[in-house]
Amino acid sequence: MSILPHLNAALNGLSAVLLILGYGAVRMKKIPFHQGCMLAAFGSSVIFFISYLAHQVLKGGPTRFPGAGWVKAVYFSILFSHTGLAALVPPLAVITLILAFRGRFDKHRRLARWTLPVWLYVSVTGVVVYWMLYHLKTPS
Repeated sequence: MSILPHLNAALNGLSAVLLILGYGAVRMKKIPFHQGCMLAAFGSSVIFFISYLAHQVLKGGPTRFPGAGWVKAVYFSILFSHTGLAALVPPLAVITLILAFRGRFDKHRRLARWTLPVWLYVSVTGVVVYWMLYHLKTPS
């Protein structure tokens, strides 16, 4: 097996941790730390996306889920919501960052209230999908 799925899960997990730290920092008015966390979360998400695409190209398609029954239904429910929301993260994150860079903090805050939970959900469920796909032991 390739190392890329493990790297991708680690990058998703790192993004989630950075998002949580960044949110906590802005709540405590530690703006420079918030900025650093959010830029690092964005960077780790960009690296994840490049690594994910590389893995898909090298592997030649999706990996089949090995489980069956209700576990398979749970897996596909998580995967479906993860994939659908993942398509929203790049535009939401980029626009949220642009608003911050331009100093339009009222609009930045309003959009970030949507961006953060979607991005965090996608990062966490990315790790869950990885775990279910590569480490969950289920009867086939």
